[in-house]
Amino acid sequence: MNQSKFSFADVLTVVATIVFGFVCFMGANFLNIGNDKVWGMPHTAGCVVMALVCSVLLFATSFGAKLLKRTSGTFKTYFVWEVILLTLFVLFAVFFATKTSPFMHYFTVAAQKLEINSKLQTSITQAENMFAAYESYAEIRENLYKSKLQSVVDAERRDPDTFAKYGFKPTSDVSGITQIETKMFPIHAGLFPSNYSDTTANNGIKEVATNWLQNAKNTTSSWKPIGIVGVVNDIEKNSTDWLNTLNTLSQVPEPFEKPFDFEYLLSFKDVKTHFTKLYSPSPFSIGLAVLAYVLMLLTYIITIRSTKSTYGFRALFRVLFSQKQKKTGGDFDIEY
Repeated sequence: MNQSKFSFADVLTVVATIVFGFVCFMGANFLNIGNDKVWGMPHTAGCVVMALVCSVLLFATSFGAKLLKRTSGTFKTYFVWEVILLTLFVLFAVFFATKTSPFMHYFTVAAQKLEINSKLQTSITQAENMFAAYESYAEIRENLYKSKLQSVVDAERRDPDTFAKYGFKPTSDVSGITQIETKMFPIHAGLFPSNYSDTTANNGIKEVATNWLQNAKNTTSSWKPIGIVGVVNDIEKNSTDWLNTLNTLSQVPEPFEKPFDFEYLLSFKDVKTHFTKLYSPSPFSIGLAVLAYVLMLLTYIITIRSTKSTYGFRALFRVLFSQKQKKTGGDFDIEY
């Protein structure tokens, strides 16, 4: 009987293998979060290789057993190798159903997504509020400096020395309001330099941070498994870098100004342990693994063995039943 070279069962086997490998990649990505190197390779490449190893081992053993089963010659040797491959498939399947398996690990992490999302959203929100806090700080600084300048102008006649020391010209020549506005420009430019906010090019410090944080919020709230690893890895570093930049901007005083430091507390709840801690597989994840294994073996199961072969599981059953028939003297009418 002729068998198609590539059947629908083969398609299901390939699809199941690809899906299994992709889940393994996401699980490996979770398990190695924070690691620059995985198996001596860059993080992403190492996770891809890990997933490939898991999926290829299962596919090679199941599909290899199928090819050996459909052979039309050298039956004994091929049957021995067929049994070896099936045994290896079972061993790999059992191993990839343990808590150390990337496939299982993905689902144990995904089961904690609500708690992970809550912690990340807290970190994202405090980073977003940092810029509003800095702008409030800058506004207070400017108001205090302007108030000081105004008091100096108001005391022009009573304290001309201080008036001159601040660089004011007689208000009879230029109004005090105009001079104050001129002196306010440097402090505003220092607190809000051109690279702080650029709504036109959208590449200022504030815009870059806001866009990244918004994307991070969308990634965590909709649980995007690949993107969320980047959020976990970068949220603390990026937020700290932005805070350091704002601190640097706040430390440039104007003449005769007594500035106070910009203080903003960043605290990050531990999230990485949710991704790295191993838990026992859930019945749901085990069920999915078994389904994937069945689909991977489907092409082997439906493959018809050559009628010329005296080996195979049907032949084994035939021998067993034959021996039982001899012992009991019973008649068996079995079709294979």
